[in-house]
Amino acid sequence: MKSILYFILLFSISTLHAQSEAENVKNTIDSFFESFHAQDSLAMKEFVSTNVIIQSIGEDQQGETLVHKTSFSKFLKGIVSIPKDASFKEELLDYQISIDGNMANAWTPYKFYFKDNFSHCGVNSFQLVKIDGKWQIIYIIDTRRKEGCN
Repeated sequence: MKSILYFILLFSISTLHAQSEAENVKNTIDSFFESFHAQDSLAMKEFVSTNVIIQSIGEDQQGETLVHKTSFSKFLKGIVSIPKDASFKEELLDYQISIDGNMANAWTPYKFYFKDNFSHCGVNSFQLVKIDGKWQIIYIIDTRRKEGCN
């Protein structure tokens, strides 16, 4: 009987730890997007590693798949150059988070609005690493489309 209770207690503790780690990953992503929407490039840097990789998957005019890589500095310049009177919002619709030790993956479907009008939708995939007790984004790749966004 004691061994069963011990097993249940151990399982409960590990489940609670995994849930809190998933919440920490989600909070890192949410904080990154709060900074993104505020066009605060210094704050965005707080949530990414110094060697973060950013890529987007799209299609050319012939329908061929393209993978476009952007440097983080170019990404930041693009965000801060959006006129302050031009509202934009990336609405994250869900979080599917997987964690193994100090590595995490988050899959976040989204809808993007520019000047309060729907622009496009897709999915973000974030890779994160826990360094010195803090989750940092090391890789972002997304898809973008205008159809199939229900």
